Formats: sequence, C-alpha cells, structure tokens
Amino acid sequence: MISTDTLEDNTKFAKMHEADYPILSDVTKEIGTRYGVLGAFGMAKRWTFYIAPDGKILHIDNAVKAGSSGPDMVAKLAELKIAKRK
Repeated sequence: MISTDTLEDNTKFAKMHEADYPILSDVTKEIGTRYGVLGAFGMAKRWTFYIAPDGKILHIDNAVKAGSSGPDMVAKLAELKIAKRK
C-alpha cells in the first residue's frame, strides 16, 4: 500500500488496523503523480494496482469500495491466478 500520508500517520494506521503488510509513504506525491491517482486537491484516489513480479500491471481497480476492499482483492487475485502466500 502507498499513501500520501506521513510515515508517522501510516505507522499509526498500521497499528490501529493491525496491518500485516507494508505501507509506504509518498509525501512528495511523486509515485501518485506517475500512476495518475492524484485528485483535484492533490489527494490520492483509492485505486488498487495488481502488479506482476515482472512489473507488468495486470489490472487497475479504480472503483475501490473501502467496506469490501479486502474480499474484493482476494477475489481479483484468484481471478488473476495469483497464488496465495503460504
């Protein structure tokens, strides 16, 4: 996950939600700009990019629903035939 929030805010978020994945901080918004996800006021849109190990973008979900994003990601990964971690 990449957020335009500060490292400190991302760390608090991760602890609060018991995140077991890395959250990168893009405070300069360089990555958000390159991926075209910044909205009118410079806030990042909630998009999910499914990226293969070779760097190829397999799918972009630009209609992420916060309430179902976890199950939606699991379903999309299965659809893309991405193996589950062991």
